[in-house]
Amino acid sequence: MTSSLTGRKLVIATRESRLALWQARHVQALLAERFGPIGVQVELLGMTTRGDEILDRTLSKVGGKGLFVKELEVALEERRADLAVHSLKDVPMDLPAAFVLAAVLDREDPRDAFVSNHFASLAALPQGARVGTSSLRRVVQLAALRPDLVVEPLRGNLDTRLRKLDEGQYDAIVLAAAGLVRLGLASRIRARFDASQMLPAAGQGALGIEVRADDTALREALAGLIDLPTWFAVHAERAVSRGLGGSCSVPLAAHARWQGGTLHLHTALGDARAPARTLLQAQAAGAVSDAAAAEALGVQAVATLRALGAADYLEA
Repeated sequence: MTSSLTGRKLVIATRESRLALWQARHVQALLAERFGPIGVQVELLGMTTRGDEILDRTLSKVGGKGLFVKELEVALEERRADLAVHSLKDVPMDLPAAFVLAAVLDREDPRDAFVSNHFASLAALPQGARVGTSSLRRVVQLAALRPDLVVEPLRGNLDTRLRKLDEGQYDAIVLAAAGLVRLGLASRIRARFDASQMLPAAGQGALGIEVRADDTALREALAGLIDLPTWFAVHAERAVSRGLGGSCSVPLAAHARWQGGTLHLHTALGDARAPARTLLQAQAAGAVSDAAAAEALGVQAVATLRALGAADYLEA
């Protein structure tokens, strides 16, 4: 019942990077359009997270992607904010009991993008070229595609990563296509990796809205923003990460796509200790009409990966 929001002020907690602010303003505009007629006002609360501050170490060594989320959750807990907007791939698979994922919006391009000032594609890179990424998922998949390349750490927000490329620190970098598209930087993309080449991270390209679990009125109102095809797809993907203890220290990819009424889930797992080790891959598919059925696909894929020897890969 949206009437329970009448006259309420909603505050969105967001990181202060240019991309995070774009995402928060996008949600702000959606909420203003939907609830403005009943007097709802929507404001932003910009915040700097630990993930934004620590740039000299990889996320897997300093606490994982949850570093981008925790301060925003504190703002929710202290009621300085009512909702937080996240890139869903940065959201831990299991939220604290006090919070819920209230909505996932329609998805932007979930693929990874090849960005370079001098080379048109990964195949065009010379032997020994330097490629920047701090994602273990991308590291192991790059090793499978081009074991001759030198993959080096790359941290910072999107603009910082592009600047480092432009300064000549790398011959190419790999970024999520969605962020570049959202900031009007799609022209920087030289090529997009097909999912058969490089599987995306669980939730990549999707925006998630987190709220306090006890804010029933807001949860009910936000349910109308859910994009069901994306909602089911990311439930399947996140079930894979949950089943394997997925975090940024696990080189795991999970991507679900629709073909007609069937959801097809593809997964890949690498070994963080030995990036060149053969990837374990598993697939699952089925008709999905609710989140439970979507998560069941993820559980099925996890069982296949474990049967293939995932435990040994995960020991790292």
